[in-house]
Formats: sequence, structure tokens, C-alpha cells
Amino acid sequence: MTYIAYLDEFGHIGPYISREDPKHNDSPVFGLAGFVLPITEVRSFGTWFYQQKCQLLDFEIERATEHPSRWEKKGSQLYTVQNIKKYRELRNFTNRFLNKINKSKGFVFYVGVKKDRPQDKHNSTKLYEAVLSEAIKRLDQFCAEDCPTSENFLLIMDEHDQRKSLLKAASISMYKPDAPKRTLIEPPFQAESDRYQTLQAADWIAALIGRMGAFWTDRDAYPENEIFRKYFERRIKQAQRRSSNRLRRQSPSPFPEQK
Repeated sequence: MTYIAYLDEFGHIGPYISREDPKHNDSPVFGLAGFVLPITEVRSFGTWFYQQKCQLLDFEIERATEHPSRWEKKGSQLYTVQNIKKYRELRNFTNRFLNKINKSKGFVFYVGVKKDRPQDKHNSTKLYEAVLSEAIKRLDQFCAEDCPTSENFLLIMDEHDQRKSLLKAASISMYKPDAPKRTLIEPPFQAESDRYQTLQAADWIAALIGRMGAFWTDRDAYPENEIFRKYFERRIKQAQRRSSNRLRRQSPSPFPEQK
């Protein structure tokens, strides 16, 4: 069996000081999130998501000039506090969405880290590389250790302007002499999200995790995001595997190697 992981960013890659800071106030967390499916389930899941998207957002799609298959709604615009409070249809859809991933023999996946480095020591590229390497490690562990027989996986992500450095980090992780990630078939593929229903779905999951991640990391600064925890945290925890949001760093690396 081959699995495909679809991941997108959540939180913000830049430094964070506080929500009141005039410049560095976007999010206290950064990570990657999405879902993982057996390759045999990908087409049917993409069709289901497309149909659900068209039904949920029919008013907006009818006003758009693009074909519905190319039209996308960013998760950060969909999963707002106001929308969750106002639209029961969105809450119901989200639970069906998570159920569909499980019924398709897949799971939700996320890896995040609290950004607690001083501003002058924050390196956005290194942070992204560390999170990506950790995601690959955990997906490799799932395929090698959690499956009845060792399986393989491919990783597909939204396009990123640091593509070369991220591919380099992924390749290093794949072929690391002391701990190669043997179940990853190729370095991650990057694609345009408006052309892939699955990447749009991953963006929605990432937005949901981003809202909860901000609350998990700094609940005093993001009290309004508790509504996401109220409606979706239990279902997310049931649907996820090998996932976490690391709140404290134990070493210079955000994800120290376990001994």
C-alpha cells in the first residue's frame, strides 16, 4: 500500500513576540497539517470534497468567474470565529469532513512548534526545514511501525518560495546515514492548490489546526479560538495519528532526537 500525505502550513513562519506587538503578532505557532490517504482512496475523496465544497459555498462559487474545480476558498477565510458561531452548516460539514477522512482509511496529521526564540535568533527557513523533517520522520514511523506490513508514502505540498532549500532538507532526511527515512518514495512534490481538490482540503485542515494551535500555545492571547476547541478538538484527536503541537523546546532544535 502507498499512502499520500497532503500538507499545508499553519500559523506563521515569522517571529512572534506577542499579539499586541506592532509587528510580530501573527501567530505563536508554526507547523504543517493536512491528512494522509491510501492512494486507492484519493480520487474518490477528491470527488467527495469537490461536491461538498460546491454545496457548502454555492453562493460564492456562483458569483465567481472560474470553474468550481479551479475556484478555492482559503481555509483562513473559511474558519473564522464569526463563521463558526454563525453557520451551523460549516460546523456540520467539518465533522463530516473529518469522518470522511477516517472512512477513507486515512487520518489527520499535523506537526507544530511554539515559536519561542528571540527575534534576533529566529530563522524562518531553518524552522520550516525542521518542521518538514519532523513531519517526514513521523510519517516514516507510521508507515514502518504502525502498519501491519511496512508501507510507503508520497508527500504533496502547496507551492513555496523556498522550494530548493526544502527539497534539500527533505532529501537529507530521506538519506540520513544513521536514520534514513526509507518509506518516503521521493522528495516532496509541490503543486498549485487551485488545481488540486486534495490540497484545498489540506489547507482547510491546516487552518483549523492553526486556530486551535494558537489557543493551545497561548490561550490567554487567543481566548476567542476556544470555540474551535469546543466543536472540533475531540474529533481532531480521534482522527489524528502521530501528531502534536510542541509547546516547549528542550534543545536548540525544535524537535530534538529521542534517545
